[in-house]
Amino acid sequence: MKIAIVGGGPGGLYFAALMKQLDAGHEVTVWERNAASDTFGFGVVFSDETLGGIANADPVVSDYMQRHFARWADIDIHYRGKTMTVGGQGFAAMYRKDLLEMLQRRTQEVGADVRFSTVAPDIEELSRDYDVVVAADGVNSQIRRQFESDFAPSVDARPNKYMWLGTSEVFEAFKFFIKETEHGVMQVHGYPFSDKGSTFIVEMHEDVWRRAGFDATEGQSLPPGVSDEFAVGKIEEIFAEEIGDHQLLLNNSKWLNFTTVRNASWVHDNVVLLGDAAHTAHFSIGSGTKLAMEDALALAACLHEHAGIDQGLNAYETERRPVVESTQRAAQASLEWFEVLGMYAGQDPVQFAFNLLTRSRRITQENLRLRDPDFARQVEEHFASQQDSAEVAPAMFQPHSLGPQRLANRIVVSPMNMYSAGDDGVPTDFHLSHLGSKAMGGAGLVMAEMTAVSRAGRITPACVGLYSEEQVAGWRRINDFIHSHSASKTGVQLGHAGRKGSTKLMWEGIDQPLDEGNWETVSASALPYGPGNIPPNELGRDGMETILSDYVQATKNAADAGFDVIELHAAHGYLLSAFLSPIANHRTDEFGGNVENRLRFPLEVFDAVRSALPPDRALTVRISATDWIEGGNTVDDAVRIAQAFVDHGVDGIDVSTGQVTADEQPAYGRSYQTPFADRIRQEVAGPAGVSVVAVGAISSFDDANSILLAGRADLIAVGRTHLYDPNWTLHAAVEQEYEGPGAQWPNQFRAGRRKPPSARTDAVRPRLSLLRDDELIDDPHLRWKPEGQREPAFSGA
Repeated sequence: MKIAIVGGGPGGLYFAALMKQLDAGHEVTVWERNAASDTFGFGVVFSDETLGGIANADPVVSDYMQRHFARWADIDIHYRGKTMTVGGQGFAAMYRKDLLEMLQRRTQEVGADVRFSTVAPDIEELSRDYDVVVAADGVNSQIRRQFESDFAPSVDARPNKYMWLGTSEVFEAFKFFIKETEHGVMQVHGYPFSDKGSTFIVEMHEDVWRRAGFDATEGQSLPPGVSDEFAVGKIEEIFAEEIGDHQLLLNNSKWLNFTTVRNASWVHDNVVLLGDAAHTAHFSIGSGTKLAMEDALALAACLHEHAGIDQGLNAYETERRPVVESTQRAAQASLEWFEVLGMYAGQDPVQFAFNLLTRSRRITQENLRLRDPDFARQVEEHFASQQDSAEVAPAMFQPHSLGPQRLANRIVVSPMNMYSAGDDGVPTDFHLSHLGSKAMGGAGLVMAEMTAVSRAGRITPACVGLYSEEQVAGWRRINDFIHSHSASKTGVQLGHAGRKGSTKLMWEGIDQPLDEGNWETVSASALPYGPGNIPPNELGRDGMETILSDYVQATKNAADAGFDVIELHAAHGYLLSAFLSPIANHRTDEFGGNVENRLRFPLEVFDAVRSALPPDRALTVRISATDWIEGGNTVDDAVRIAQAFVDHGVDGIDVSTGQVTADEQPAYGRSYQTPFADRIRQEVAGPAGVSVVAVGAISSFDDANSILLAGRADLIAVGRTHLYDPNWTLHAAVEQEYEGPGAQWPNQFRAGRRKPPSARTDAVRPRLSLLRDDELIDDPHLRWKPEGQREPAFSGA
């Protein structure tokens, strides 16, 4: 096989060495435009998983790396004059220059043709003359650009500025230095790479960068290999305490913006992308070198194991893409966390440290309990003290005050439309069973589904309402049952379907218009929800007054029916949400245009509901924090919307997203809506003492606890998981071996609060948390070591 490799970085060189070892008859040529002695950067980080693959494939390379590694088990978080140390992490890194020199030697030893200081031939020539062409030419890949229509790349330059430096100090742990300056928050990511120094990456938001005066030389282009000495001088001043008596090391050190690279395809004919040309992951969660060498392992194995080149290339992408995308999801969460680092500056050191550790969702509370049980316990104790709670318990079982209502725990059953009402919107025994079972299952707050304030405000003919005496009586029966048989509070979500009304039941065709019996709908503008929906009428002032009156009466009815919490539904494209979104609201009067005008009618409704509500009941509002479509509301808009409701006296904000238009493109994933709740809590709700509810693909008690402990939300709403297991909250208590006031079993069920012996799974506890979206941690290398037994970082020859 004739193989051309464009790019002589670690990924390209390692692939060349592997292919020659698999078959000495392969003709392998590497082109590298830089000299062999040119290398930029300092330390590169590896995982034990990657090292295991390298050891199996090439013991020579593995042995060299093992002897030159710096290893450490701790993370030190320096914040507000305190150092929080967390053990059990298990890292390894080495000097990038040493790695490259070793791979250069190894590649030449096995007989590959490596051509340094040489520009590769044109890609058309290479793809014609070689069986396989590997594009390992980095984040700015020329080959990727040349075949852009085939690879369909997404290149996302992020707002943070960072500079890659080194220090002569040999750290004994991975270091996070969080620096609060007059310009804003800056941070350093530091870790050892040899017995002579450590990586020292300085990062900050571009706004902070400008305020600090780092933009003074903006626009000046420095030659390759020349460092930005002006910026380094300022860094030495700002981080003088952290640098101490040691020296900063420079190597092509200049300001960069991290670029996230993704490609719809990694293969075009016989051309394949590898490493940064195919994908990047932010340095705060992983190493591009690590990913590139893993790519090389996978590509070499797939080409060797498959008879045809096409099959081998396709197998490589099929095998590697899910692993890389999982890493990129974690990296994206971490990257975005550091971009908004300034909003966490008010957190105390313990909570801040936990927040930082769990930023990517790879580390969770239960995972941390495996790594460093003492610190995990400290986090729970600290959370209990924040709540003035004498009981140290899992965070989800700590009580919480939602306005005037005291909840026994922090789990909420999300409002979920059941489409099962009786005649004219009356709740039935189905609702009694559905909501009653969730209450007896231990949730602190059980929310009834979106309940129409009028017949015309229903989504479907089978939706419940609160506009008649029969409905009030039906709801009172359900609330009386729940209050008599559980410690749960009850809530109802009041709403008006707007342009999403007059549609079929979900299982008959969600959001599809009725075949017959339709009623007229109204909305902010006469725009249909989707292509098949009937256009609504634009709501005029008279109609607004009628709807205001409907909300007031429904609120009084909800209080009369015994609900403890009323939630105003201003999300998901229903009437109030349609006013808030520029996608659905094209009005030119005082109710359209800027966000303040779009808020006008929803706030009128809110104020009317607030006035009609007895003072002992709580009032929350659900919003869509983003419309998931260009031109729609963003999280910045959501912060302003949330602030308006806070100013008008809301007790809690339930943060959901989307469903405003059928054309949305949501980024689904585990806990995918939590960052929106987090932003609103940090910037708006938290300082005002207003509760924030996180919702959206939160399905494990571990994720629920982690979100709460990090201060990203006050309450956790769980929907579909409660449909799967109505007793989810009580079962979570059993799994966590918790018995206390936050998990109250009905007397009739108390015999079931222990798992039957045959159901025990002590060998593999379900409390183990996810490292990636699909990979459990059970790695002896990640075990905690007691403080005071820290090993030297560098243990090589």
